[in-house]
Amino acid sequence: MVDAKGRNMKCLTFFLMLPESVKSKSSKSSKKANASGSSKLPPVCYEIITLRSKKKKKMAADIFPTKKPVASATVQHYQQQNLNNNNTIQNCNWQGLYSTIRERNSVMFNNELMADVHFVVGQNGRTERLPGHRYVLAVGSSVFHAMFYGELAENKDEIHIPDVEPAAFLAMLKYIYCDEIDLSADTVLATLYAAKKYIVPHLARACVTFLETSLSAKNACVLLSQSCLFEEPELTQRCWEVIDAQAELALRSEGFCDIDAQTLESILQRETLNTKEIVVFEAALSWADAECQRQEITSSTDNKRKVLGKAIYLIRIPTMALDDFANGAAQSGVLTLSETNDIFLWYTAVKKPELEFMSQPRKGLSPQRCHRFQSCAYRSNQWRYRGRCDSIQFAVDKRVFIAGFGLYGSSCGSAEYSAKIELKRQGVLLGQNLSKYFSDGSSNTFPVWFEYPVQIEPDTFYTASVVLDGNELSYFGQEGMTEVQCGKVTFQFQCSSDSTNGTGVQGGQIPELIFYA
Repeated sequence: MVDAKGRNMKCLTFFLMLPESVKSKSSKSSKKANASGSSKLPPVCYEIITLRSKKKKKMAADIFPTKKPVASATVQHYQQQNLNNNNTIQNCNWQGLYSTIRERNSVMFNNELMADVHFVVGQNGRTERLPGHRYVLAVGSSVFHAMFYGELAENKDEIHIPDVEPAAFLAMLKYIYCDEIDLSADTVLATLYAAKKYIVPHLARACVTFLETSLSAKNACVLLSQSCLFEEPELTQRCWEVIDAQAELALRSEGFCDIDAQTLESILQRETLNTKEIVVFEAALSWADAECQRQEITSSTDNKRKVLGKAIYLIRIPTMALDDFANGAAQSGVLTLSETNDIFLWYTAVKKPELEFMSQPRKGLSPQRCHRFQSCAYRSNQWRYRGRCDSIQFAVDKRVFIAGFGLYGSSCGSAEYSAKIELKRQGVLLGQNLSKYFSDGSSNTFPVWFEYPVQIEPDTFYTASVVLDGNELSYFGQEGMTEVQCGKVTFQFQCSSDSTNGTGVQGGQIPELIFYA
């Protein structure tokens, strides 16, 4: 039955695997053939052994192309069912719907089918029971591998995880099963905690990236606290950059009141906070009020002082303007009479008393200036305004904070200007201010500030605009540059369609962008 090449054996193997209907058909054909004295091999079997097989083995994805709209839609359907914990598979041959192991694993995400372990996730009263598959989990996490297959592995059918939110645990499972990262602002911190706990590094890195891109003054203080907890130095540095540059917005945000006492102290002693000291004092009082509520005690001045503890001496009260101290800190009730009296003497007396409070002002941040012109002109070709808009577009390669613009002034003696400045991104207004500045008749630039510095993300064009009202004859820039290097930041400039007064890359107004980096 077996020749030198084993072809008859192959024939028998394939024949045994054929359906019964085909076998019977083949058998009848064989009998007819034998009666007529023809070939001994059945026709069906003969067709099989004459096939030529390629040496290179094909994977499932090569045999079944992945671009199947129906299968993709079915995967999404099952994933949605699984998220809703409604994961009954109605098709008994569901494996045949998917060409890759990734798609088949996706179906098993949060699925009771073949589940050999269950997790009770969340705090008491808000728990969810989620199914899992030990092998898949062990492949995705070294912690799960140790839990299920390590030397100290336990064969519990149900595992309680009270310190992880159900939504975050599901997000981690979705990454492990489906190789998909699904993050949202509401769950990203909890997902980062879960990824750190179960050592899923790629998911943790994605969470940090998500937090960095969504970082703003509103959440910087909370993220600072969390980044220290999770030991993410890059995220910590980004948080400090935002808090320093946009200190007033960060300290007055709701998130500031949610930070822990250690983070509060680190912010209060920060040398580079770019804000008035009265803002720091008011923020500390707001935090103390929230802390009293957390400790379930009356929010009285005595209790506020108690929960602040020694952190109150990190507020540099003697560096406040006298009006801010007299109308604010002195009347808050948080300071003792002795402290209030000594600080008043500090302001007025020649012989100043010793204070427990720091008396040196914070250094803050030093603004940098990006000057985009190589020269300026006057007299023969003065720049005129008449209510028209001067505008320019710019982009940076690193995150910066635009604090204001440097503008030219009068070319024929001193004059006062009224300036309306704006900063937009894709038509959306990010910052504006209406203020006045005095020009002394020189070719210098004069700063005009936004109320708060505006955060600028890299690799996106923003539009800087100004409408000036004042002396019609002023200096203007010439020999403009399309690219300017300022320290570690590179600025790129291009013309803006909003400009109706002639300002462009080569010449015009808005010679400087004032920024923090």
